[in-house]
This record gives sequence, structure tokens and C-alpha cells, in this order.
Amino acid sequence: MTPRMNLFAAIALLAFTIEATPVWAGADDYVFEPVSVDVRNGAGSELAVRLVHKPTGKLVAGAAIFRTRIDMSPDQMGTMTAKHSPIPETEPGVYRFKADLTMAGRWAFKLMAKVQGEPATIEGSVIFLAKD
Repeated sequence: MTPRMNLFAAIALLAFTIEATPVWAGADDYVFEPVSVDVRNGAGSELAVRLVHKPTGKLVAGAAIFRTRIDMSPDQMGTMTAKHSPIPETEPGVYRFKADLTMAGRWAFKLMAKVQGEPATIEGSVIFLAKD
């Protein structure tokens, strides 16, 4: 082989290697954000969070939210929790829940999710302010 052909072969091999290597975004590349921080205090309050891929700023649709918890840990009352349930998605990348918030104050909504193609679990916490 000529030196020029060797160079071409090396470049082709490098390009193939780069293309075949999986690239994972990493759990730290995602964040849960509130759609609105202020929510209504009481039964049936609606909480909405969006899952954002930080490098692109795009919403992530189709995540499997598999563990959630709502408590008043921001106000040093972590044992005070609220019942909640998911609401069907109406907007891709926005996840909605109904919660029975029992008092005004700051509530932490803690979530764990799996995103297709991402091996790590995405974890996050969003603070809502329940107002009378």
C-alpha cells in the first residue's frame, strides 16, 4: 500500500470507530422543571413538570416516571406527604399529576424516570409553592 492509501485507510477506520462507539448523554444532562411554581392548596391540585435535555434545551417525551414522592421537606416537614396520581399527558415532555396538598407552603416533588436510550436513572426534585 502507498502512504496515501494507508492514510485513507486510517481515516476510514477512525471514522468507523467513532460512528460505532455509543455515546450516552448521562443522567446529569436532564433536569425536571416546574411548568408553574405556584399551585393551588387543597385536594386535586395540579402539578406539572417538564423533563428537559439540558444540552439541547428540548423537552423529553415518553419518559417512564416510576417513582414519585411529594413532601414538605423544604419547610423542614419531610414526614408530611401528599397523595398524588398521574394525569395523562396532553403535551409531549410535560408530566402532570393531581395531588391532595393538605396545607399551604413549599412542597418538594421528587421524581425518578427512565429515558429511552439512557442507561442511567434520571432523578430530580421540583419545588412547588401551594397557596390558599
